Amino acid sequence: MTRYVIIGAGAVGASLAAQFELNGITYALVGRGAQISHIREHGLSYQRPSGTQQIRLNAFDLADPPELRPDDILLLTVKSQDATGALAFWSWRPVAGTTGTAAENLPVVTFQNGLATEAAALRTFANVYGASILTPARFTETGQVVVGGDPEVGIVTVGRFPAGADETSNRIAADLYRAGYLAEQSSDIRRWKSAKLLHNVRNVLELFDGPADLRGEIGEALVDEARRTLQAAGYRLAAPSERTIDISNWRVAQNSGIHPGQQSTWQSFARGTSSEVDFLNGEIVLLGRLHGVLTPYNDAVQLLAGKLAQQGSLSSTVPLDVILSLIDNSESTRQTGLTSVP
Repeated sequence: MTRYVIIGAGAVGASLAAQFELNGITYALVGRGAQISHIREHGLSYQRPSGTQQIRLNAFDLADPPELRPDDILLLTVKSQDATGALAFWSWRPVAGTTGTAAENLPVVTFQNGLATEAAALRTFANVYGASILTPARFTETGQVVVGGDPEVGIVTVGRFPAGADETSNRIAADLYRAGYLAEQSSDIRRWKSAKLLHNVRNVLELFDGPADLRGEIGEALVDEARRTLQAAGYRLAAPSERTIDISNWRVAQNSGIHPGQQSTWQSFARGTSSEVDFLNGEIVLLGRLHGVLTPYNDAVQLLAGKLAQQGSLSSTVPLDVILSLIDNSESTRQTGLTSVP
């Protein structure tokens, strides 16, 4: 029998575990710190549009993880910035009843935003599956997760990386559907991951404060840079019309506890944890540098978010016009450098 080992007990991982628990799907949730300690002792406070439940989960501390089995599938749900460390921890762990390791024998499914984790996983794991997940979830208080997707928890596209679909991806999609997600598989998961990144580059603006029209203008500039850069890097972005599932009735429920402007990037800063901006806007900056595309807006917000992260917590937002000032200064410096060349 397939068991899902969920690595990471944040908003995505804990809600997956809750849905598996509620729908009779075998799983183990592995986490660390205060969150997993609270869940192990008290259960998870799981808030959905239909109400809040206190759910006991099959939870393990990373210091004492469950023994891996030959029929396990690993679901990597930590943030992008924590994925490399998690992969290093799990890759060479033994699998009971075999002489091999997790990286040799077990599939791993990467749920991270951005484009970096799949390639990192493929460095060690022979069988990597990417997942693009859209779920309005919030984790800002220890022991509590709020998910506002209605009627389904979220939308997931899964496929083998770098390409392909097989029995394993079909099984994962079917189990996610059984667990309460709108789930589909794709033979080109890179297209769906890159299309989601196109929207994720706006997340960083939740750390900034200013007029709605200026926020919109900067957001459009971030997306435009991202689109041009991804295209230059050879990505063909998936379109909503290509979905094989009907998502027309799915929504974020009103009064569900999910508030605009509080997505995953904001939540990390609110908790005082590490930032994923380097794997969202930073991915666009990286691809721009590799492929000769200027990305001044993504450069600027990455720099400002990096400085903000050094404070350790989100004590106050940054004015939006600081982004424009930084871009203007950078452009002036670049032009000065160009004109000084003999």
